[in-house]
Amino acid sequence: MMNKAPLELLFAPFEKRMRSKDIPKIVIANFKHHYLQLVAGDTGLISDDDILPVTGLPDIEAMSDDYRSVGSEVLQNTIMIKLNGGLGTSMGMEQAKSLIRVKHDLCFLDIIIRQAECKQVPLLLMNSFATHADSLVVLGRYPALDRFGLDQDFLQHKVPKIKRSDLSPVTWSQAPELEWNPPGHGDIYPSLLTSGMLDKLLVKGYRYAFISNSDNLGAVLDESLLGYLVKNQLPFLMEVADRTKADSKGGHLARRFDGQLILRESAQCPEGEMESFQDIDRYSYFNTNNIWLNLASLREAMAARGNVLGLSLIRNAKTVNPRDPDSTPVYQLETAMGSAISVFKGAAAIRVPRSRFTPVKTTVDLLLVQSDLYRLNKDYHLLAADPNRKKMPEIMLDDRYFRLIDDYEYRFPEGVPSLLACSKLEIEGDIGFARGVVLQGSVFLKNGGGSRVIIPAGAVITQEQDWTDRASE
Repeated sequence: MMNKAPLELLFAPFEKRMRSKDIPKIVIANFKHHYLQLVAGDTGLISDDDILPVTGLPDIEAMSDDYRSVGSEVLQNTIMIKLNGGLGTSMGMEQAKSLIRVKHDLCFLDIIIRQAECKQVPLLLMNSFATHADSLVVLGRYPALDRFGLDQDFLQHKVPKIKRSDLSPVTWSQAPELEWNPPGHGDIYPSLLTSGMLDKLLVKGYRYAFISNSDNLGAVLDESLLGYLVKNQLPFLMEVADRTKADSKGGHLARRFDGQLILRESAQCPEGEMESFQDIDRYSYFNTNNIWLNLASLREAMAARGNVLGLSLIRNAKTVNPRDPDSTPVYQLETAMGSAISVFKGAAAIRVPRSRFTPVKTTVDLLLVQSDLYRLNKDYHLLAADPNRKKMPEIMLDDRYFRLIDDYEYRFPEGVPSLLACSKLEIEGDIGFARGVVLQGSVFLKNGGGSRVIIPAGAVITQEQDWTDRASE
């Protein structure tokens, strides 16, 4: 165990670097808290031996209408916050992912704004420096948002990457911006404070916040869930859904032996316990990252802890340049927004239907949402076109031609095909689609040639088809 002086000396260059970038003292204090944990040997790992599975959660689908009535009464004291810092880099984007067009030529952000307007509640974005300007352009198209007298966004912070070899700040002269990383969406709590937004909201009479990811159009403000938070006087409420095999690699809900709920992410699972971590029968609920928050409780919790909530550490081992595996090995210290469930005494979780979780992380996800499998209702809620459908089709797109958003959109210039009657789709090779193509049943499309092949307008395909050597561009 190192004494206080060496620890302070180790942290001094980080503090100097952060102060030079005018990073607030509260952010420095939170980073220091996790850095000292790292130096002390804390890996952030949570073992099966330290937790219990969670069973028997309340289910919003089984609730009475009383909660909806309560929620409706406090709607005027409620705000929607969207996590909007992502660039969609996995799809090759260099701007906010929320600017992707989804339905009726509307992007994610258009739809989210209209959802907020239907509920007549303010919308607030937590942007990163990379998404701030582009997002404000879209917000500017909706002058009615100004009537609430609030800023429309606040910015996520950045923290230094840590050289793995000696735990010092990494330097990377080729691209100094790569010396920094966003500290995860757990940064929302200090960001609300340092931006002054938390105090502004409380002064204006806002008491409750619904927080979710901007790429999840299923996460709409629901008066029943709001009413459940308020009627039960909860400081924090997490929406969870039934875990399936498709969710087995994501974070799950668990309980400490003292009864407190916690969230365990995959990066916090010991290497030898991954099979147990992915056991959906043992750990049967996953975090949708839809969070309901009592803003006064957050202010009290921050003040009581010296503005350091002490969220669970996530230590990510990466390279300073994520595209160069031979660049300097680093640690990125991050936290998850949902891990605050272990901080608030009396925090709770509630089971919600899968329809409240439709995130878009890949172009496969985007194809599903853009297709006729989903529709927007009059309140701009994204709903399954067939509510009785048990399972969405299995989709496999050739990464060479569909992984990046520009390549994907190039191959669907007039819209995506109908998937309403499709059970499986696999595309191998360079294939594009004209308007009005219909795919039914299990479909496998192949093009082994070197030129792009276009499926003609109005084609109905019900089986495997080899389009190699057919008419192409």
